[in-house]
Amino acid sequence: MISAAMQFLSEVNSEIKKTVWPRREEFIGTALVVCFVIAVFAIILGGMDSAFNVILQRFFFA
Repeated sequence: MISAAMQFLSEVNSEIKKTVWPRREEFIGTALVVCFVIAVFAIILGGMDSAFNVILQRFFFA
């Protein structure tokens, strides 16, 4: 059991050494794109929510 866990951790360590981490510029650029897309979807979903709210308010409470 312990030897299997040690072998697993050794394999994890060797795989982590193979990882190519992004440069700072790549990371910042990607993070900005993700934040922009999230903001766009939030605006779209908020607008849809408001529109459905108005439609349902007029339908049920008019």
